[in-house]
Amino acid sequence: MRHLIELLDQDVEAAYAAAGLTWRPRYTPVLRVLMATGPSSIRLLSRHIGISHSAVSQTVSQMVKDGLVELRPGEDARERIVVLTGRTEKMIPDLQRQWAATNAAAAQLDAELSAPLSRIVGEAIEALTQRPFGERIQQQAKALAAKSKS
Repeated sequence: MRHLIELLDQDVEAAYAAAGLTWRPRYTPVLRVLMATGPSSIRLLSRHIGISHSAVSQTVSQMVKDGLVELRPGEDARERIVVLTGRTEKMIPDLQRQWAATNAAAAQLDAELSAPLSRIVGEAIEALTQRPFGERIQQQAKALAAKSKS
């Protein structure tokens, strides 16, 4: 799975570079939420994207370094609000064209597979939401330990 993600991400990132965009695939979920909600806290971004607060915080930190977002204080002293920079706002139309091309390429890939990757990934995410992989590992480890004792 990691190899598949690496293959996809490196080619998506290369496509951004070929289009003259300084952008990383991991930035896209943050931007999409900010486009939909406006300035948002890292906690809200995490909730909307469905990944950990820590992972969003790391991505946002990199985006700050790259001049793509700014952090402003929230109502609570611990809260940080993520805001798009003018540079990023100017990039949005070009990014949207890249996303459309990427989605079309993904649909083409789906059509070449015995089962659409998008459907399988969606099913896997749903199954892991219902019962996390760690829980599954623990259950299997217990079953194997019990089996070896008998």
